[in-house]
Amino acid sequence: MISDLRVCVVGAGKMGEALVHCLTSKRALDGSKILAVDIIRERCEYITKKYSIECGTDIAKVAHRCNVIIIAVKPKDTKSVAEVLSRFVTSKQLIITLVAGVSSKFLSGLLGGEIPIVRAMPNIAALVGEGMIALAKGPNASNEHLILAERIFSFAGRVAIIDEKQMDAVTALSGSGPAYIYTVIEALSDGGVKVGLERDLATLLAAQTTLGAAKMVLETKEHPAKLKDMVTTPGGTTVEGLMQLEKGKIRVVFMKAVIEAAKKSRELLMS
Repeated sequence: MISDLRVCVVGAGKMGEALVHCLTSKRALDGSKILAVDIIRERCEYITKKYSIECGTDIAKVAHRCNVIIIAVKPKDTKSVAEVLSRFVTSKQLIITLVAGVSSKFLSGLLGGEIPIVRAMPNIAALVGEGMIALAKGPNASNEHLILAERIFSFAGRVAIIDEKQMDAVTALSGSGPAYIYTVIEALSDGGVKVGLERDLATLLAAQTTLGAAKMVLETKEHPAKLKDMVTTPGGTTVEGLMQLEKGKIRVVFMKAVIEAAKKSRELLMS
């Protein structure tokens, strides 16, 4: 159970706020057991007012009181945050890092000691509780730590357990993936407008179609190719549209997007 925990989110930006929102809105924890830290005072005031939780600008005054500390800052701020945490964090606390491009080994070196670390890669859909979160066990973390992290992030979406060596690939696929899908939705909406639909209706049709198609993949567990064939009738409209996609080499383009994004993630990694 996580109800006995006190959780601190360090960095109340988009992803940090998304996690606070999921934990509070789904009543995973009592508001008194969710704390946040942000260096911008106005941001703290906003978080406190919106979610009725404690938010402060001093990491040491807030985080030392928590069992789980979730680091959700920008990569450039990792060293300064870790330096402060290293002064008081103990092996009895769990550190979960959401920082892109920073390995758990690198963070462990900054923190020192035998601090258990779990690395997480959520995506932006956590904002609406439909995120895809990958978790990897880092230095000094046990299976129990990993299970605890999984329970926390299950309130933000679906969770997958991976080896940290797969994190660059995950970053490229599910981390960056929403941007690819938003591009698809925008393009489909543009196509709808081109053939006479109002923009709002075209966007609704494109977005709900994307949502429904994804849900079918997840719930039926059928291969996407099989589901595609269910829609494609001989000589019909769908096969005509698919032929145009093939002409544009759309599958190759998406594959290259993931490959190149993974390459970039490896280049940026602080290891």
